[in-house]
Amino acid sequence: PRQQQLKEEFARARGYWSDIWNDILALDPEFFAAYLQFSSVPWRHGRLDPKVKEFIYIAIDASTTHLYAPGTRVHVRNALRYGATREEIMEVFQLVSVLGIHSCTHGVPILVEEMRAAGREAELPRLAFGPREERLKAEFIEARGYWSELWENVLALSPDFFEAYLRFSSVPWRTCRLEPKVKEFIYIAIDAATTHLYEPGTRIHVRNALRHGATREEIMEVFELVSVLGIHSCTHGVPILVEELRAAEASAKA
Repeated sequence: PRQQQLKEEFARARGYWSDIWNDILALDPEFFAAYLQFSSVPWRHGRLDPKVKEFIYIAIDASTTHLYAPGTRVHVRNALRYGATREEIMEVFQLVSVLGIHSCTHGVPILVEEMRAAGREAELPRLAFGPREERLKAEFIEARGYWSELWENVLALSPDFFEAYLRFSSVPWRTCRLEPKVKEFIYIAIDAATTHLYEPGTRIHVRNALRHGATREEIMEVFELVSVLGIHSCTHGVPILVEELRAAEASAKA
């Protein structure tokens, strides 16, 4: 009865049930109840549309820093049930696919610092941009709605690469399936997730979201939604525990 009650409470609070929760609920109902309380807070407040909440979950599960297929599938299914279109979900994936650029925004400043420390600053390009660089910077601002110093050295060191990234990252900003504020929520989610914790990007996209009209409560709800990511230690690990317990039991009987 206790397990069935918790299952029904989860379905009411979160709007769905998935078999990925069965083993956790069976092994430790009290832990499951505590997780239910924790994960339900942003669903009780309701600052963001349920469909947008599911976009946030899709983003952090499909991110290259996590790639958690069971969660991605659950939340794609939920988003469709809340009325999301194929194009909207595809745009979420497109937004998340830019995460690899942080190899540059993290690595290039280190390269520049180490070049200077090695006495090879003369080999670095000047940050006084020429006509092409100024054009690309203006195009980035027009397409993405902002500029950051993080891009200065990337653009200076490799204009061709920067231009290619500009074209790639701008696709979901041209199609505009999701409103700009929601796009920024997705960037915040993947940067602030425990699998990434990329402070420069989190700061940029919080600033952008505020500029697009986001409220303090909405951004806090994004953080609350992303904070449940740790439960995947259980949804991944507990089924393995159950399998190994059964194998050990079978071995003992043999």
